[in-house]
Amino acid sequence: MKVLLLLGLVAVALADLTRFEGEKVFRLKPVLDKHVTLIKDLADSIEVDFWRPESAELVTIDIDVDIHVPAMYLEIVSTILNQNDMEHEVLIEDLQSAVEGQIDNGPSPRIHSYTKYNSFDQVQSWINSMASSNSDLISKQTIGNSYEGRPMTLLKLGKKSSSTKPAIFMDCGIHAREWISPAFCQWFVKEALSTYGSDSQMTSLLNEMDVYVLPVLNVDGYDYTHKSNRMWRKTRSRSSGTSCIGADPNRNFDAGWCTVGASSNPCSDTYCGSRPESEIEARNVADFIRRNKSTIKAYITVHSYSQLLLFPYAYTFGLAATHGELMKVAEGASAALRSLYGTRYTSGPAAATIYPAAGGSDDWAYDLGVKYSYTFELRDTGRYGFLLPESQIKPTCEETMLAVKYIAAYVQKNLY
Repeated sequence: MKVLLLLGLVAVALADLTRFEGEKVFRLKPVLDKHVTLIKDLADSIEVDFWRPESAELVTIDIDVDIHVPAMYLEIVSTILNQNDMEHEVLIEDLQSAVEGQIDNGPSPRIHSYTKYNSFDQVQSWINSMASSNSDLISKQTIGNSYEGRPMTLLKLGKKSSSTKPAIFMDCGIHAREWISPAFCQWFVKEALSTYGSDSQMTSLLNEMDVYVLPVLNVDGYDYTHKSNRMWRKTRSRSSGTSCIGADPNRNFDAGWCTVGASSNPCSDTYCGSRPESEIEARNVADFIRRNKSTIKAYITVHSYSQLLLFPYAYTFGLAATHGELMKVAEGASAALRSLYGTRYTSGPAAATIYPAAGGSDDWAYDLGVKYSYTFELRDTGRYGFLLPESQIKPTCEETMLAVKYIAAYVQKNLY
């Protein structure tokens, strides 16, 4: 009886998991206005999941457009692309195989690992064990709960001090499906603690500054990608008047809110929410930074994919007041990152470097007065996209560590 019950529970769990057999990811290369119109028309008429850029509205001539197409629409999409002479290639032949292929050597272990994609529960257990491991250097605090009631737990790294220290705030996992991002925040904490005392730069940083690390911002969405739909991006909030779920937390901050590169349609992946900070997760982060704005000197937010190091502004093509300095630091950080494995990043203001998008956390932090505000888009450039294999977690984190340490060292020397 117990065996039958267990099998039944397994069947239910499997039934809840979205599968992607036969689905493909295409890279389209629009070079004519008619190609752009075609992509937008396609998005209006069938269900297309935009990987890069993040929505049809952001498509322009001469940018690569990566789209995930359900199996039932493959024939029509291929026909339309060929009929209209749009250059394209298949990046991922079978999305289900790629989902399974990102997990190295079979299923993930039940215990936390820095070279695996850990579930939300594993991350929470890890946070608790890290916070109790070295009370002189690390502590935890919950900055609020998510829409579904999960705790948003922040780790504070830094040598305990009787006086208030300047700080850096870093978050990961604002978009649920970007799994390499939370993996980096976990790696950063491990490296900070294990090299304190032996690495002079890390020791100096944690002696003189605090680093706040939020390993997963979009906790509900992240949990949902592990349990139900690997490709989910948004939060999991419900709104009256629509059956569509969630908003894009990185369109939900009060920075040119919903003016450009964001959607007012609740069913869109770039839905800006019903108002700025309508999403409790965005509000919890904003409240914490507002409360501590006198001490927070840098804001770093980690995404994937595209290999970019971006800074304000995204909501306008206008340059930030400190554009020259932001660019100098970004280029230095990108060079540091490249020095390890030769991975090339592009640096620049977000709107001009990729596309304009309003409501981002980095623009919001900068406008609040956090002078050094950066967005990382980690590996890769599209071969695997959001499904970066676990074998790449270690090298991705190692090289990103060099860039983050470069920014931190600069901030430490240039406090304001």
